[in-house]
Amino acid sequence: PTHAQDGVMPLHYSVRSIPAESCLMNRKVKAGDIHSVVWSEVRGQEVIDLHTHLLPPSHGALCLWGIDEMLTYHYLVSEYFMTAPANITPEAFFAMNKNEQADLIWRSLFIQRTPISEATRGVLTTLQALGLHYEVDNRDLDAIRRFYDGFRGKELEGVEKFVSEVYRIAGVKYAIMTNIPFDSTEAQHWRPMKKEYPETFKSALRVDPLLAGDRKTIENALKSSGYATSLEDARKYLHDWCDTMKPEYLMASTPHDFSLPPSEGGGTLSGVVKKGVNESSLQSPFAFTELTGNDCKDCEDTDNLPSIINESSDFLTEILMPVCEERDLPLALKIGAHRSVNPALLSAGDGLVAFADTNTLARLCGRFPRVRFLATFLSRNNQQEACVLASKFRNLHIYGCWWFSNNPSIIKEITQMRVEMLGTAFTAQHSDARVVDQLIYKWSHSRSVIAKV
Repeated sequence: PTHAQDGVMPLHYSVRSIPAESCLMNRKVKAGDIHSVVWSEVRGQEVIDLHTHLLPPSHGALCLWGIDEMLTYHYLVSEYFMTAPANITPEAFFAMNKNEQADLIWRSLFIQRTPISEATRGVLTTLQALGLHYEVDNRDLDAIRRFYDGFRGKELEGVEKFVSEVYRIAGVKYAIMTNIPFDSTEAQHWRPMKKEYPETFKSALRVDPLLAGDRKTIENALKSSGYATSLEDARKYLHDWCDTMKPEYLMASTPHDFSLPPSEGGGTLSGVVKKGVNESSLQSPFAFTELTGNDCKDCEDTDNLPSIINESSDFLTEILMPVCEERDLPLALKIGAHRSVNPALLSAGDGLVAFADTNTLARLCGRFPRVRFLATFLSRNNQQEACVLASKFRNLHIYGCWWFSNNPSIIKEITQMRVEMLGTAFTAQHSDARVVDQLIYKWSHSRSVIAKV
């Protein structure tokens, strides 16, 4: 695939031409052939997407897909507002319906301007991989929408067919969701009876308040679900949800300045005031979540869950860590999120990149050696320190290039450093996709960079 060997052109998945059991696979590779062999292997390898925000078609409107969802993704919304006309305010933009928003972004970023950013290139890569070359060449958004309507018109069967096609093109074996059924919209898909979904989707369970020692949120969650407010019942509550969801891991997102404040009163945070708890969400079957200043009317923003790790909290030491050990479940941490930098842009206004202190992660790894930790950092400046930590703690695994680090130039730099420092003991990438279609470009672009490294 010489067209992709500059690390910029997409490297699309293709089924291996030589079966794994073929005797040709046992032949020695000559030095001059290593380059082409590596590219072929990366191209033909199905991926396990370690972290996404995708949900299956069975979850109805929570399964995001289609051209309008891609065009109104927060990366493109923020890019649009860099050069938006003065008379288009954020308030006016978000008062529009999704089609109208998509029209504006398409006209501004794909017709009036050259689409060369990673986010705009991603849309074009996806559409071309779906066979829409003519429609893209003619900048015909209506024709692109008609393509998607062909799937949408067949309702659930059509969505399932489209999702399967995306997985096939992207070469994704399965993707791990981010599951926070804290309101009726998502909780109904888990309880009282869990909806069936294909093996191409697997779950991950958010547990931010347990990591933070957030007593109020946890106690309200227990009471609203019929549990006693004791450590024993809190463990049972978490075990019960693990039985329901069968997660691949537990996870939490932390801000860049997360720390280990002293604990008072057996789990109450000292000097940390949490505001804007969504009390109504605590009445639903699952509520291991706090929404800081957000009523989650838009469930896309499931990452807006900052927490401060409280190492001394009994919720951490008596509930979360024991459950991780008993079930052999890793705890995944996404470190460095800074929210609401520009609140007027909603989720598009998140994301100040700030250096994070890794000492807390080091202490967690040392204190709980039987718990496996997965970690990814937002800041480019944390990447070397993360590699050093991973080389010191066998229970720490570094994964992916998250959010603003998920750009080809930075993926290349981070991946090369990880190879040099960790060998193959890391996970090179996860898509972090929120829209099903994004799996295509996020993996074809990443394959291209990883193969070159």
